[in-house]
Amino acid sequence: MKKLSILVLAAVFASVLFGCSKKQAGKKSSDGRPTIRLVTDATGIDDKSFNAAAWRGIVEFYGESVENAKSRGDLYDIVTCQTQDQYLPTLKQLSDEGYDLICATGFTFADAITEIADQYPDQKYMIVDVDWVGRPNVKEYVFHEEEGSYLVGLAAAYKAQADGIANPKFGFIGGVPGATITKFEMGYIQGIKAVSPNAEIFDYYANDWGKPELAKTQAKNWFNMGIYAIFSAAGGTGNGTIAQAKEMQYAGKNVWAIGVDSDQYADGVYAEGKSAVLTSMIKRVETSTLMALNEIASGTFSGGVVNLALKDDGVDYSKANKDLGVKVVDAIEAAKKDIISGAVKIIPTYKEALAAGVAPEGLGAIDD
Repeated sequence: MKKLSILVLAAVFASVLFGCSKKQAGKKSSDGRPTIRLVTDATGIDDKSFNAAAWRGIVEFYGESVENAKSRGDLYDIVTCQTQDQYLPTLKQLSDEGYDLICATGFTFADAITEIADQYPDQKYMIVDVDWVGRPNVKEYVFHEEEGSYLVGLAAAYKAQADGIANPKFGFIGGVPGATITKFEMGYIQGIKAVSPNAEIFDYYANDWGKPELAKTQAKNWFNMGIYAIFSAAGGTGNGTIAQAKEMQYAGKNVWAIGVDSDQYADGVYAEGKSAVLTSMIKRVETSTLMALNEIASGTFSGGVVNLALKDDGVDYSKANKDLGVKVVDAIEAAKKDIISGAVKIIPTYKEALAAGVAPEGLGAIDD
């Protein structure tokens, strides 16, 4: 009995040390289909944007749905880490378990993936929003977020113009600052400026992906000072922007939230046929997980960087909200063609945008 108690205590200690929640499952499938584990930060797949999109791609590969994920815990599953110091031990344990593919979402995993890929050269990994790992067993997917963000910037500015807003103000809320989120902000600003060159731009970085209360407070302050629309690229933190916009729209105030990664129209619904989410910058993260799993299944997986742009259906915008209006949608569709053809080019970095005079000084954006 004493020996059994010691073993139980050791197991409990190990689970606390590991610090991440996951279902225990087998390593290889019995029917030859690949196995995968998705590793995320604390926001998990309930962030309604980035991680949720990656999860959709995985579930779709197996012919299932998010609502009816029958093979979860067997062929695929999610591991949610509460803090960054859990990334490396989590990846190590999953690598020891030997799944066909391990997927990490977000640039905060870059160091851990780089280190673990060297330790397990035969294990296959993929990471989203990173292009600098450079290991032969790591597939890296990056997106031209500036292109999709340009489109939602156009949407916000054209809508403000249609509403007769004389001197429009716009806000951007970022999660953790870095090169990827800068692409969102720069594209958004350039889209706005293409329609309203004198528009005022404000930004705020929460330095967190999972604190919607921070975005909600900032959005309330901004909306009250006359900001017309706020685009949040902040994971679960950005849900606070949508919540605040819903409250104000319900109260009759003409303000808008702009969603990110997934189409967040439904999250902004406050009345029949009415949503406070004007549009969303759709980043098809599900495309990357689908592509990687197909390569695993076909035996063609190899390391390297994959760039997904508007022309690759890697990014887009949502037309779900009828309040956008036909004229606004037509203008955005014309801009899409210009981006795809190369007639319009969007600057992705803050340094270059400043030099070109298409972004204001004093923003919180950083390029590395």
